[in-house]
Amino acid sequence: MTRDEFDAYCGSLKATTHVVQWGGASVWKVGGKIFAICSNWGPEEKETDDVTAPARISFKCSDLSYQILCELEGIIPAPYLARAKWVQAYEGALSEEDLKSYITDAHDIIASKLTKKRQHELGLIA
Repeated sequence: MTRDEFDAYCGSLKATTHVVQWGGASVWKVGGKIFAICSNWGPEEKETDDVTAPARISFKCSDLSYQILCELEGIIPAPYLARAKWVQAYEGALSEEDLKSYITDAHDIIASKLTKKRQHELGLIA
């Protein structure tokens, strides 16, 4: 999944907002809370604004998914976010279908942690 495809997919989810921060990372939020990040990293693991550099996608996941995903090649505990059960997937580590499913789950996990009032305001619940 390219960064453009990542942005298009995250933007299709309900009540999302997007910012670019942390050295050009594409950060997606629901209710002001981050659920997925796409960063491009250049040579020697330094951040870069070069959108042609390989994308790494980080997302929140369930406890069980975290355990399973961290055992797969190309997926690591997300730097700075692992304690909150986030993983970082290198390009090609997951199929596009699986990655979309995990991103949707991340959106749902974060949205469910919002107050009922906020969920209602965002149109996430009736």
